[in-house]
Amino acid sequence: MLGWLDWHRETVHVKCAGLAEEDAWRTPLSASPLTSAAGLVSHLTAVESYWFERVVAGLDVPVPWSAGDTDADWRRAPGATLAGNLDRYRRQCDVSRALMRDVDLDGTAAAPRRGEPVAVRWVLLHMIEETARHNGHLDAVRELVDGVVGE
Repeated sequence: MLGWLDWHRETVHVKCAGLAEEDAWRTPLSASPLTSAAGLVSHLTAVESYWFERVVAGLDVPVPWSAGDTDADWRRAPGATLAGNLDRYRRQCDVSRALMRDVDLDGTAAAPRRGEPVAVRWVLLHMIEETARHNGHLDAVRELVDGVVGE
């Protein structure tokens, strides 16, 4: 499971390779006006932190969203670049990997979610599907903004 998640994590970088900075922030999906390639990377960074640091490890780390702005992790932060977002994503995935080294995959996460215990394997499966789903979004966004298909 960890290897499969790593494959999807690396695919994010492959799908963003060679994307021009201006195109990285374009949001071509009318049904999802926040979905830019760079925004997807920012969102994936936030969910890596949430699920592995907050839920699995029980650490009190900040989240970029709030009740007033549940989509803050998708928005461009001042001075943000695609390269910077990809670097932050890679570092966050390294943190997630380190946290998972000593975790019992058959165990329960340190922090409950919505008052309920969470199985570590469920978190892994969720992050595989979350990352894979957003790789599909990256495919669509990439094709629409610069015509690159299947990277």
